[in-house]
Parts: sequence; structure tokens; C-alpha cells
Amino acid sequence: MTENRHSALGLSDEKVLEMYETMLLARRIDERMWLLNRAGKIPFVISCQGQEAAQVGAAFALDKEKDYALPYYRDMGVVLTFGMTATELMLSAFAKAEDPNSGGRQMPGHFGQKKNRIVTGSSPVTTQVPHAVGVALAGKMEGKDLVTFVTFGEGSSNQGDFHEGANFAGVHKLPVIFMCENNKYAISVPIEKQLACENVSDRAVGYGMPGITVDGNDPLEVYKAVKEAVDRGRRGEGPSLIETISYRLTPHSSDDDDRSYRAPDEVAEAKTKDPIITFGAYLKENGVMNDEKEKEINDRVMRIVNEATDYAENAPYAEAEYAMKHVYAE
Repeated sequence: MTENRHSALGLSDEKVLEMYETMLLARRIDERMWLLNRAGKIPFVISCQGQEAAQVGAAFALDKEKDYALPYYRDMGVVLTFGMTATELMLSAFAKAEDPNSGGRQMPGHFGQKKNRIVTGSSPVTTQVPHAVGVALAGKMEGKDLVTFVTFGEGSSNQGDFHEGANFAGVHKLPVIFMCENNKYAISVPIEKQLACENVSDRAVGYGMPGITVDGNDPLEVYKAVKEAVDRGRRGEGPSLIETISYRLTPHSSDDDDRSYRAPDEVAEAKTKDPIITFGAYLKENGVMNDEKEKEINDRVMRIVNEATDYAENAPYAEAEYAMKHVYAE
């Protein structure tokens, strides 16, 4: 019998099932948030739908005990892998006091959780890139065995923060993994109006690092690329740039109407490559999952999402005077 792809990468059947379940959990939380938003219960959603494979495949290649994640706003798959729970994500969506990211201050998608080494993100895009470089520099100065993993959209790869961060990391050979989640649109601007080069990864050579473009709908391909980058970083060989190509299956956010800039046929075509479906099919073809196992996973995920929704909806909001906390010195 020929070895299957995940075994060749050193991933057990249990591990790839865990990857699938994490991808599915991210999708189901996201879908629930849209329903809650349309019902007027939560104010805003910014989706991970279509990008779960890239996020989970990458995060599984990192060491969650010592590496740092600096996610961008769509990265539900990354933060779930790093230890954030469905309940915590729902608390953020409902802007409740127990929201671990900001105690209900920030809009959803601004992930931050010290205990899981998820470094707080900010509203201006790409600011997490120089932060990731700074954490990697500090780790190197302190002689720590860590890599930093930072994600951003392809629109962000045109911001100065990306270029300054990539250049600094290249010059100082810092253990940073730059992962561009290319979902083809910077809000409404298509990729061909954003980049003069063919791929975001073509920019790597200018900063003295390897660059690779991979299929973002294939978690195993992303895992392999990130694992190689992690190993390079740990050996002191410096940063890497990985571009994952996927497609944003939803509008940019719950406040966006994507019909004004992309054809419904294009979205329908992208849905045929939905990573939840294609990875599920891979697991079945390789005898890792059957219909019964799939139902068991889906039932468990839905139970988690339902409990998270109920808990967060009923949780208390912050006290009014709490608005002044973390603003002035005490």
C-alpha cells in the first residue's frame, strides 16, 4: 500500500482528524456569527470562510508551547489551534466583559490572548508584521527557541509595514514566518489591481528570504511549507515568506455587499473548491474518516457552537465605569 500524503509528512490519522475538526469548528462558528448578526444580536462579522485550511494547516506546524502567533482579523482557524475557545470567540462577538481579547472594547477579529501567546492585533492593517519581527528579535536576543508566525492579506503586502518588517527580518536573519493569505480581494480591489508582480511570494527575494506560493485550500500543502519555514527559523537561517492562495467565500464583512465588485458565478465556482469539502473527501478516500465519524465530528462541533452561543449571549456586559480602565495611568 502506498503511503498517504499526511503520513509522509509525519502526521498521524488522529492529527489530521483534529485538523479537520478545527477547520469545521471555525466554519460553524463563523456561520453562526452571520446568523446572529442578521438577527440583530451581534454588530459585526469578518469571516474566515474559505481560508480555514491555510490557517489550520499552518498553525499545526508550529509549537503552541513556545511559538508566538500574530494573526490578522480573519484568523479564527489560527487562534482556535493556539488554544482560544469557541466560547471566548463568541464572547468577543457579543462584546461581553469576559471577552479575552479586549473585555468587549474591540470589534471582533482583534485577537489577543497572553496565555496562548496570541499577540494583540490592531485595526490598521499590517501593524502585526513589524510586531512579529520585534518579538522574533527579542527572542533571538534572549536566546529563546521560538519562531513568530504572522499572517496578513495580499492587500496588506502593499503596506509599508510589510516591507519594513520583511527587510529588517531578512537583514537580521530573524525566525519569522510571514504568511500572506491571498484571498484575491483587498476588500473590493482584485489582485490584478494590487500587484505588478505575479505572486506576493516573488517579493521574498528582495529581502533575502525564500518565498513560496502554495494551494491555500490544501491544509497538508500549507502544513508542509510552514513546517519547512519553522525548521529553517529554528536553525537560525532566517525568515520565510509563504503565500497561500484561497478565496474569500463571503463578502469582506457583514457591512459589505460583494455583488458590486464580483460576479456570483465566480463565488459559486470558488465554492466547488471549499477546503472543508475537499479535505473531508481526502480523509474519506484514505480511510481516515467515514460518514459515521463525520457525523460524530459535526455533532460535537455543533454542540460546542450552541453552548458557546448560549453562554456568550447570557454573559454580562462590562460595567460602565470599566470604559475608563486601561486608558489612564492608575
